[in-house]
Amino acid sequence: METKLQGRVVLVTGGTGGIGQAVCRAFADEGAIVVVHCHASSDVAAGLAVELGGMAVQADLAHPGEADDVVASIVETYGRLDICIANAGCYPPDPRPFWDIDPESWTATLRANLDVAANTARSFLRHASARRSGNLVLVGSTAGKYGEAGHGDYAAAKGAITTGLLQTLKNDVAGLGTLRVNAVAPGWTLTPKKLAQGVSEAQIGRATATMALKKLARPEEIASIIVILASDEISGHVTGQVIEIAGGMEGRMIPPFAQEA
Repeated sequence: METKLQGRVVLVTGGTGGIGQAVCRAFADEGAIVVVHCHASSDVAAGLAVELGGMAVQADLAHPGEADDVVASIVETYGRLDICIANAGCYPPDPRPFWDIDPESWTATLRANLDVAANTARSFLRHASARRSGNLVLVGSTAGKYGEAGHGDYAAAKGAITTGLLQTLKNDVAGLGTLRVNAVAPGWTLTPKKLAQGVSEAQIGRATATMALKKLARPEEIASIIVILASDEISGHVTGQVIEIAGGMEGRMIPPFAQEA
């Protein structure tokens, strides 16, 4: 099926990560003009932009002004911004039970996930609402639905993105032409970083224990659903929806906290 995304200008935040790179390539394969955002990996973003014939931008999207600058730079270069994939986020490396997450860590995790998504959405929708067209896809996580032992801060941030924020944005753009807002919630995904760190059979067994499909997702599988949601041709009557990409997960195994995550 044709997506009719040829020539559309697409911003992918966090475009240098495992899922982000897959999303950038998926849109480029559809003929879109891809803007690769990064926070720190400028060389990777520049190389990917050259590969895809697009543009690289660097910004700390936790700062609203920098999010505004990204959108302004894209509009100055291409004349418009059609699609925004709010993918940037950060998973805390060290698991802690909720009562051991100090206020500074809590605030930092919400800032790196919820604030980044909100700032991205605000800057994009300010532009898109004036044009009365556009698509925003937020990237959440199954942690936001099922919780994540040891990562209550991350689960809270992602849950807010795919519930209150998503539904409010969907309603705020009601009546503004063809503006749509949707979200995806990936589960365990075998990104290059995760593969480099090593994934044991025991970890895979626990991750897939409540999944109907006994396998972990590939970044390309997340990317393809994002492309479908961003396509007016395919998903033109879909808004305010969360697509869970987690192999039919019905919950999470809850091992003792001391066990390997």
